[in-house]
This record gives sequence, structure tokens and C-alpha cells, in this order.
Amino acid sequence: MASITPSAHLAGVRYEIRGALTRRARELEAAGLDIIKLNIGNPGRYGFEAPAHLREAIASHLHDSEAYGHEQGLDPAREAIAAQQRARGAQAVEPERIFIGNGVSELIDLSLRALLHPGEEVLLPSPDYPLWSAATILNGGQPRYYRCLASNNHLPDPDEIEALITPRTRALVLINPNNPTGAVYPRALLQQLVAIAARHRLLLLADEIYDEILYDGATFQPLAEVAGELPCLSFGGLSKVHRACGYRVGWMSLSGDPARTAAYRDALQLLAALRLCANVTAQWAVPPALQSAPTIGALTVPGGRLHEARRIVLEAVAASEYLQLVAPDGALYAFPQVRADRIAGFDDEAFALRLLEEESVLVVPGSSFNVPLSHHFRLTLLPPPAQLHEVFVRIERVLARMAREQTQAPAAALA
Repeated sequence: MASITPSAHLAGVRYEIRGALTRRARELEAAGLDIIKLNIGNPGRYGFEAPAHLREAIASHLHDSEAYGHEQGLDPAREAIAAQQRARGAQAVEPERIFIGNGVSELIDLSLRALLHPGEEVLLPSPDYPLWSAATILNGGQPRYYRCLASNNHLPDPDEIEALITPRTRALVLINPNNPTGAVYPRALLQQLVAIAARHRLLLLADEIYDEILYDGATFQPLAEVAGELPCLSFGGLSKVHRACGYRVGWMSLSGDPARTAAYRDALQLLAALRLCANVTAQWAVPPALQSAPTIGALTVPGGRLHEARRIVLEAVAASEYLQLVAPDGALYAFPQVRADRIAGFDDEAFALRLLEEESVLVVPGSSFNVPLSHHFRLTLLPPPAQLHEVFVRIERVLARMAREQTQAPAAALA
């Protein structure tokens, strides 16, 4: 009997954050090894808890959660999100322009499905969060990547972005604060990017899921406020700032001139209706999450667990013979780079596999984030700081072995 052939749409799709290396880690765990997993930003797996008042809101509304809800989300939740967006300077945001989904992941797919015709292009950062590339491809689009190089503090070059635009370009995606680099975009840069979008009539897509996770005085600037009347779709949720990944509650807010976005808004509503509704139970946590004082700040200030984890990473990289790093100003990750002058021809995938097999540490190769010829890898800042210190001891051992093997190879060839 013939085997089942998967869809050709999947040919260019990858998600190595939960890919082959993760499957190998599970095999090693099944064999009895203790694997330190640094591949995913899932706070609940590292001992973080959602704030108690979010849980209490869900528990008190269980009896209200047994029927399908509105396709765009519960009224109180959408009203709270709209109020937050208006307070941040977004224009023309009302509850009917808010869409709640089963995490931002679902909404990224929905937003591109409502936008793209076959072959149309989306401008994406490199490195990107790979779901953006996957959703573009699966919805018939073509990713075009603008570089966010370490030499430029992982910030994009506006001139390079504009040079990539063609008549088929429909949207510009910004991830701020950035996953995987931790870069936080200054207002002046956002103004330049908004001007480009205005000149070329592009839809702005702002992935701002890490909006309140900031370090050492970094300031988050919402894109919608800078965009003004220009159409902008901003994404947020409970997963990261509120440490509630399993609730699967994300949202997107459509701002700008309503006349220019009316048809697109209706397309989003149609797609939302086709999947009936998002998880009703967890949506009750949205109003208390947005209407109460934020709780993440205690973790990101000096002495807080995330700040201390970041400090350990910065110190370990500074002490390394092989690594360099642009300090992350936000989000939950670091994106170290292996110095080319120490290990020439570095293969990030081979390194990640060796780190897993030889030292029981799981990280994500930089090339998984659509960076060609990457010397980077990504790790999460969520583990306890002491464990991160041990991780870098193991990383240094693997890199030392790789460097030693490289120097020994020419001698062996001459022998």
C-alpha cells in the first residue's frame, strides 16, 4: 500500500524549537539522562506561576464558560484590551477591532490567511520567530528577510528593508522586544519603519508579546502609537508577561484608519467565526491581568530572578574564550555568537547536537531562526541562575573540544 504523502506546502516549513533536537532529547531522557532544556520560553516549566488573581478570575467564572463565546472574544476581555491599546496611544481601537485567539500563534496564522494572495511577500526579520515564516509559507506567501545583525545590536537597517520591497510586498513584521535576540527597538527606528510602510502602503504587523519584559532601563515603544492612522495589527497575550502559556490566550488589536481596514477586519472576523471561538475559560483572566499593576517587574529588576539569570549569562559570555553577545534588553532569551576567529567554519547545528549528546544541554541553533550561516544559538533565561552558570561551563567544554579538534586536524593530515 502506498504511503501517505504530506502536503507540498510543508516543504519550506520548519520549527526547530520543538524539532529533531528536542525529539533526541526525549530519547536521551527515556534512557535515563537528565537533560537541561533551554530551548523554549515556557515559564511554567521552570517554576514560575501565573499571578493568583488570574487563577481566581478563572475559577469564579467556570460556570460562565461552558458555551461557545463570541468569535472575537468575550466582551469584558476585548474591552480591557481595547482600553490598554488606547492608553498606549493606538488610534481608533474599539472592542470590535480586537480578536482573541488560542495564543498569538493561532492569530499570526489567521492574520496572514486574511491578507495574502498566492506569491505575495511579507518582510520578516532575520533572525525571526520561525512561526512567522511558517505561517507566511502555509498561507501562500513568500518570506523576504531583512537582517538584524549583531554588529548593529540586532536592529534592522531601514534602507535595507526599503530596498527589499517589491510590488508584491504586503506587510512588514516587527518583533519587539525581539525573540530570539532580546533587542528592543527605539522610537526613532520605529518612526523610520512606519514611514517606509506608509510610502509603500504596507500593513504593519507588530509582535509585542514580550512588551513588559525589559531590563536595565530599556523602554518599550508600542508600534501602534507611532503608526497613527496607518493600519497596524498589534499582538499580545498572557503567555510571557503573565507567565500563563498554558492558558492559550493571545490577542491582536487592529489600529489606524477604520476606512482603510474595514474589509480586512471583516475577513479576520470571518476566519475567527470559522473556528467558532477561542478558549472561553481562560479569557476571564484578561481583565484582571490588564487592569491590575503588572507583576513581571519584580522579576526583571536587579535582584529579580530573570535579571539575575541574564546577569549570569552576560558574565559567562564575558569570561568565555569563544563567545560574544549583544546584551538582551528585553524578552526571555539570549542569542550568543561563537567567535569566527576562534572556531572557523562553525556549524551551529553540529554544535547543538554535540552539546546535547556530550553535555546533556538542549539549545536551539541560530539557523533555526532563518539566519543563514549562523554562528549563533538561542537559550532561554528562565532556568535558575545557578543552573545557567553550570550550562555555560558545559558549553565552554564543548567549544574547547571543537577548537582543539580543528587545530589537530591539519596536523593529522600531515602525519
